[in-house]
Amino acid sequence: MARLSAPSSQQHVTTTLAELKRSPLYAEKLGIDLAAGRDDQYFRWFLASLLFGGRISETIAHHTYNSFCRHRLTTPRRIIAAGLDYLVNPIMREGGYVRYDGRKSEQVLRDCRMLLEQYAGRLSRLHETACDARDLEDRLLAFHGVGPVTVNIFLRELRPFWAKADPAPLPSVLASAKTLGIELSHYRRKTLTFARIEAGLIRLAHWHRYD
Repeated sequence: MARLSAPSSQQHVTTTLAELKRSPLYAEKLGIDLAAGRDDQYFRWFLASLLFGGRISETIAHHTYNSFCRHRLTTPRRIIAAGLDYLVNPIMREGGYVRYDGRKSEQVLRDCRMLLEQYAGRLSRLHETACDARDLEDRLLAFHGVGPVTVNIFLRELRPFWAKADPAPLPSVLASAKTLGIELSHYRRKTLTFARIEAGLIRLAHWHRYD
C-alpha cells in the first residue's frame, strides 16, 4: 500500500482507490461475519471493539481477542462466569497486556452485565430499542468505559447492516482521504464499499503515523 502522500497522478489515485475498495473490514480480519445478522457475531465485534478502543496497540487488541476465542469466552454469560481473575490471567496476559489488565477486565465484565440486564444479552435488541442513530450512540456511550472512539469502532462497520448505525468518519479518516485526493462524499456511508474504504484509510493513517 502506498504511503500517505499527495498523489502525483490520477492513475495513482485510481490505483489507491481500487486497493481501498478491497480493504478487509477489521471484523473480517478477526473472522467475524457481521453480514450474518446474528447476535453471536455482533457480540464478538462488541468485545473486539472494547479492546481496540483501549490504550493499547492493535496487535495486542487482536491477540487478546484471539485469547477470548481460544478460551471460548465469546458470550456475555461465559465471560461473567469466568470471572475477573481468569480474565486477567490467562486472557489478558496471553494477549500481551502488561498494564491496565485488571481495569480492562473489569470493564468487560461490567459491560457484559449491563448488556444482559438491559438488553437480555442481545446487541440487536439495543439497536431495535434505539430511536435513531444518535440514541444508538448514546446507549453505547452509557456502557462502562465506552467513549466516542469505541462507539465509532463498533458502529462504522455495522453501517451497511444496521439501519441506525451511521457514525461520522473519524478526523484521521477525513485527513487521510484529503491527503490522497479521495472525495468521500462520492460514496454513500451506508454501503459496504464506504466501510472498506474507511477501514483502509484507518490502516493508512496508522502506518503513516509510525513511519
